[in-house]
Amino acid sequence: MCNYRNLLTVLSISLMFCGIAVPQEVNFTTSNLPIFIINTNGIPIPNEPKITADMKVIYRGAGIRNSVTDTVYHYNGKIGIEIRGSSSQQFPKKQYSVETRDIAGNDIDVAMLGFPAESDWILYAPYTDKSMYRDVLVYQLAAKLGGYASRYKFCEVMLNNEYQGVYVLFEKVKRDKNRVNISKCETADTTGDALTGGYIYKVDKLDGSDNQGWYSDFLPFPNSPSRIFYQYHYPKQEDIRPAQKVYLKNKVHDFEAIMNMTNFADTTSGYPSVIDIPSFVDFFILNELSKNVDGYRLSTYFNKDRDSKGGKIKAGPVWDFNLGFGNANYYDGWKTDGFVVHYLYQILPTVSGEWFFMPAWWYKLFNEQKMFASVKSRWTTLRKTVINDAYLFSVIDSLTLELNEARARNYEKWPILGTWVWPNYFVGNTYGEELTYLKVFIHNRILWLDGAFGYNAITDDINMRPATAVLMQNFPNPFNPSTAIRFQLSAAAKVQLTIFDILGNIICSLADEYRPAGMHTINFSTEKYPGLSSGVYYYQLKTGEVTLSKKMLLLK
Repeated sequence: MCNYRNLLTVLSISLMFCGIAVPQEVNFTTSNLPIFIINTNGIPIPNEPKITADMKVIYRGAGIRNSVTDTVYHYNGKIGIEIRGSSSQQFPKKQYSVETRDIAGNDIDVAMLGFPAESDWILYAPYTDKSMYRDVLVYQLAAKLGGYASRYKFCEVMLNNEYQGVYVLFEKVKRDKNRVNISKCETADTTGDALTGGYIYKVDKLDGSDNQGWYSDFLPFPNSPSRIFYQYHYPKQEDIRPAQKVYLKNKVHDFEAIMNMTNFADTTSGYPSVIDIPSFVDFFILNELSKNVDGYRLSTYFNKDRDSKGGKIKAGPVWDFNLGFGNANYYDGWKTDGFVVHYLYQILPTVSGEWFFMPAWWYKLFNEQKMFASVKSRWTTLRKTVINDAYLFSVIDSLTLELNEARARNYEKWPILGTWVWPNYFVGNTYGEELTYLKVFIHNRILWLDGAFGYNAITDDINMRPATAVLMQNFPNPFNPSTAIRFQLSAAAKVQLTIFDILGNIICSLADEYRPAGMHTINFSTEKYPGLSSGVYYYQLKTGEVTLSKKMLLLK
């Protein structure tokens, strides 16, 4: 018995050193999140193809707790399930592709957790992204920008009576009026306008069986050892007709040929006549904001509707950002300066052993004068709405409160906090440190992009603010032990800055004095108040007749 225990100890240490956690048993009974209970009836889940299994979803509605012993189900039926992902398959916490089915094995549309009814779903397993928010953050931003991005809902999963941790239900990238809303392309649509759309294609790794496509005629850089491979995504590989393959391949080839012309920016004959510029502008911004090292070269989707409905190539939907926001220790992913598109074009070709390159036209398109001006203009607009610390941190804070209970169970199951997991650049000892790193990265990345796009945040904000005082979100948030609170005055005034707990009790007064016009920063540290516990606190600014307040989160 002693030798057996020693063996387990050595195995556990070895796995943890490699970034692979030894799963622990967790007593799981209830949750504030939806609960997915999957039973494969003793059959292992393969990489492919899908096997038939049973799934129960317990979801009693927003704000109502769910129990694994509940007998009223949001969904109770058959599914097809397989392991999905590429590099993520090395991790013990697996993610799954799920298809809802009837008793006969046919796929059926289900309005899962209130999403528009469909049959294809993703149960994403956050692992290397220890915040669990990176994908969700970008998808929410993409939707705010006006495009389609997968809807999401956090949940907890039981597989064959064993707790698996926190997952995210995502919509699979699919043509649908509520997903990628382009024309349906039938097998008979081989001539005329019907042949021109709709299509979804992508640049990605060659995992799985659904990877038919074609190689580009244009190299990503001179003497490249590999060529760009475009893959058919919709119509499905088993449904797409030869004429449709030829049409899509020629359409993409024509675009690439245009990008290799001297007058590629000509309004009539250049790229503006072929691609939907706003979708590419937003695609640039989301990939650059997140410093996504896989951007432009992997998990990169495009779609095209029929010519009668515009017919231009659109970038998106966005997908797979778990290595963004500083979560990669390669290709400068941890650095908050530099454009990703520049690195992938200028530096990546010199990296030995790399086979997945970015189509060269991305670099040429980004640096074209009119396109770059469009990106700068869009950045300026978005900085005043959703691309700022206040909005992005509020999203993170809201998710942190929602997952407060479930994330503790998740990291009890998968004890990886404080452990390096490929390809982490930063390893936080606590969940709070992981969130602080994420927020600091976002803050500094925005500042660098402001400079690169010529945006003066303070000047621009002053010009648009009629208020006599503006209170900013504290930074970092969550925090431990200290955080900075910033506010701006349009004129000299007496200010009072006070900290309250969630019950309204005063913790301390940080300021009660006259301050000149301009930006001010006051630090708050819990080291002077050791009795404060983790939780939500409020800070309030009073000046004249104006009272402003915001909440902040202390995580110990």
